[in-house]
Amino acid sequence: MIHSLKSNAPRKTMALLLALTTALGPTLMPAFATSNSKPKDAPTATPIKHLVVIFQENVSFDHYFGTYPAATNPAGEPKFIASPNTPTVNGLNNALLNANPNLNPANGAGASNPFRLDRSQAVTSDQDHNYLAEQQSFDAGLMDLFPLDVGAGGSSIVMGYYDGNTVTGLWNYAQAFAMSDNSYGTTFGPSTPGVINLVSGQTNGVAAIVNGTNFEVSGGSDGSLTLIGDADPLGDVCSNATRNQVTMGSKNIGDLLTGAGVTWGSFMGGFNLSTVNSNGTTGCARSSANAVNGVATGDYIPHHSFFNYFASTANLAHTRPASLAEIGNAGPANHQYDLQDFYTAAAAGRLPAVSFLKAQAYQDGHAGYSDPLDEQTFLVNTINFLQTLPAWRSTAVVIVYDDSDGWYDHQIGPIVNTSTGPQDGLTGPGACGSGATSLPGLNSANEHALGRCGYGPRLPLLVVSPWAKQNFVDHSITDQTSVIRFVEDNWLGGQRIGSGSYDAIANSLGQMFNFNRIRFNGYLFLNPSTGQPFF
Repeated sequence: MIHSLKSNAPRKTMALLLALTTALGPTLMPAFATSNSKPKDAPTATPIKHLVVIFQENVSFDHYFGTYPAATNPAGEPKFIASPNTPTVNGLNNALLNANPNLNPANGAGASNPFRLDRSQAVTSDQDHNYLAEQQSFDAGLMDLFPLDVGAGGSSIVMGYYDGNTVTGLWNYAQAFAMSDNSYGTTFGPSTPGVINLVSGQTNGVAAIVNGTNFEVSGGSDGSLTLIGDADPLGDVCSNATRNQVTMGSKNIGDLLTGAGVTWGSFMGGFNLSTVNSNGTTGCARSSANAVNGVATGDYIPHHSFFNYFASTANLAHTRPASLAEIGNAGPANHQYDLQDFYTAAAAGRLPAVSFLKAQAYQDGHAGYSDPLDEQTFLVNTINFLQTLPAWRSTAVVIVYDDSDGWYDHQIGPIVNTSTGPQDGLTGPGACGSGATSLPGLNSANEHALGRCGYGPRLPLLVVSPWAKQNFVDHSITDQTSVIRFVEDNWLGGQRIGSGSYDAIANSLGQMFNFNRIRFNGYLFLNPSTGQPFF
């Protein structure tokens, strides 16, 4: 049951939520100086005063939503029954399920139809999701070489998908709010290019580099480099000392928000190096165990750190904010905080206008060290929490992903920016598309930066908000920079990052909302373990 915004749902359900949900973060709350004053909301073009961007890891659209809204519903797993008149998505039809192009004998022993992964198979291996390998698996749009080029060890596991009995929470959010079946990674490639694209739309223009160039390619005649791999932020105290590290030279959305006086913050799991976890780990070695298989992994992953790649917005020493009032504003932390700081600030009525959230690694959904069940716990607990706040009436949550991990998806997106370099291979050796492009590199002397071919793989994108359309599937073409396009249009009067950023050509997310009237049924509280509604 979705609760009315006019009801007392948050107060009535708080005790139940506290009893049934797991902790949102470390049990030791940060000690901050308090203030009775509350910040005023910045002017916006829509009723959305608070945007919470939850950036998850390594999932293709078909991997989570290929059979939506039809779930298998075996005994012993949480059931999912679609609402009447649920719209269809561009998913896995009978032909794709039973006579898939990836039965191609070129895939060898990995040749396979898509197959359902049971809830008991939540933990899987990581797939190959490098810039070139992903292009090669697409095979010029035939989408038939996934086991060969990105399957773990050439195996068929890359063809596996989950349904609403495992990713139950996400399917329920799609039922109650809005989702897209036509959203893409801005470019091909793994996590770090996705992170950079989300906040700046520009992976060309590496300004500084150490430990080699194994994650970069030559970007063009101006000598610039384009980031195509998982380099760490240069100088982050938690970066691997022997790993390729970079600083980017472009502007990012944080620069624009700061310039306009709009509050914002990046909130990373494991960022507070003084916190001691229950297992005794602290500092850069803070770790948490996967709840499904008990294997621990580090909470903070440097190459997922949104804004530490840019000198203007970096907090390389992980300096703590001086006060609660600093969160979202200028100060020692430079807008870079621990995930727990987000919950603390929000509970105190200090939710920034724009927040970027990254879960502790074990809950970010990345195959190999996380899984959809741990991910569900994080997503549901966070959204349940946000719905208890007075600010929920003016809040939108966007759930979006950094890359596909290589997981099979049958739909190729439009190639809006081509590249013809040694790491390209979509339409032939050294080629990803053909023809001219309107997206230059960071340096105006570089008319077309290589290594930025996109759009890349299709990814899930959901909007959860009392202003979101209900049980709605958006078929508009969007990408990761559509998130910053919405920020620019809502808070910045349509200002763009410029210098070849993809935000110049991105569609916004406005079509996923109805801003004429707030929804009467604007709450959905889910059980974090099952993903099913509490009521």
